[in-house]
Amino acid sequence: MRVLGIDPGSETLGWGVVEGNGNKYSLVDFGTVRSNPRDAFAKRLAKIYSEIEQLIDRTNPDALAIEEAFYSINVSVAMKLGQVRGVMLLLAEQRGLTIAEYAPRLIKKTVVGYGNAEKQQVGEMVRILLGLKAAPKPHDAADALAIAICHFHHHGLNDRLEKAVRTAKK
Repeated sequence: MRVLGIDPGSETLGWGVVEGNGNKYSLVDFGTVRSNPRDAFAKRLAKIYSEIEQLIDRTNPDALAIEEAFYSINVSVAMKLGQVRGVMLLLAEQRGLTIAEYAPRLIKKTVVGYGNAEKQQVGEMVRILLGLKAAPKPHDAADALAIAICHFHHHGLNDRLEKAVRTAKK
């Protein structure tokens, strides 16, 4: 399975592609899409869509794992992140990718073992888990890789739990 992790952002969107099975995975590629904050927001969304569309064409992922929306004191920031997430979800749906959404605390707990981990801790664990010489930079890309890694650990968990419950009821 090949997973595209997305850390949504309207100025810097992090992405990371990881390949593997279960708890064994390896790095394919990672990076960011940077948008000019002076551009109209619709133009920034179009740039994000276009660059991630090209990335999907190049890396051919099976799934999109994306950070869930979180509460923000700044409503404007939360709305923009929601729109970026919506564009990514639309693109994934159009391409027939499996879509999974993970809460920020779950991602950190899965990768670092602590739901309130700092960005540098996430980056260091991503480095260790993927066998890299250095933590991925910038942190947006490291976060995207952490989201993809989280997907490998949680993929199909609900299906397995439902199957276990059905089996137990028989």
